Amino acid sequence: METGLAGKTVLVTGAAFGIGYATALGFAREGAHLALIDRDKVNLEARAEELRRHGVRVVTATADLAKAEGVALGLDAILRELPEGPDVLVNNVGFAAPKPFMEITDEQWEMTFQINLMAAVRMTRKLLPLLRNHPQAAIVNNASDLGRQPEAVPADYGAMKAALLSLTKSVARAEAPRIRVNAVAPGPIWTNFWSASGGFADALAAVHQMPPRQAVDHEMQLRQLPLARMGEPEEVANVIVFLASPLASFVTGSVWGIDGGSIRSLI
Repeated sequence: METGLAGKTVLVTGAAFGIGYATALGFAREGAHLALIDRDKVNLEARAEELRRHGVRVVTATADLAKAEGVALGLDAILRELPEGPDVLVNNVGFAAPKPFMEITDEQWEMTFQINLMAAVRMTRKLLPLLRNHPQAAIVNNASDLGRQPEAVPADYGAMKAALLSLTKSVARAEAPRIRVNAVAPGPIWTNFWSASGGFADALAAVHQMPPRQAVDHEMQLRQLPLARMGEPEEVANVIVFLASPLASFVTGSVWGIDGGSIRSLI
């Protein structure tokens, strides 16, 4: 199916791994040029070289988007190469350190707030004036099923992802009809977010007092996931690419679950 993305430029945050990289790859396969930001310079540059093999332009910037100055530095570096800005913004960067509610410190609440909400706020705010100049511009925010159906753990992450969904709908209304703004709400997706040392699986292991993969399987049982498996990054990327494309030209202010059926509510 023709997506109409060939020749467009897409900016993806948190692009060195997982859903971010799978999303960048999905756009590259459609012929879209890429602007990528991540704090991991080594892996970001390695991914950029892989993506250039698809015949698209790839520019990168290394920045910590959990800080206002990081967002400013990262975007300034990208816009020096692409002064006209992107056609599409994908706010993908995120972070979670699951702990029982009573163990979440003020410092962790602040970190979760900065990475999962304010990074998207700052990226969107700075790029909106440029996005308004592009026909068929789009923003896609990567939220979470926990923003729609909170679990006991992690309360801070779920709260910030719920705020990101609210932001999505607010900006969609404010920027219509020039810019479409949508969100994806992935369920459990097997990426380094889960599997890396110190990642989500290790954190759940501490919560459930069992080995990491066993703790993840236990968490899936608790959630009674209908498809009974973890998702793959490409399954999220496919929906992000669709939402960013003209194929979704009458879709804005929506939340698309890619969650294996985890959400039970009708709305």
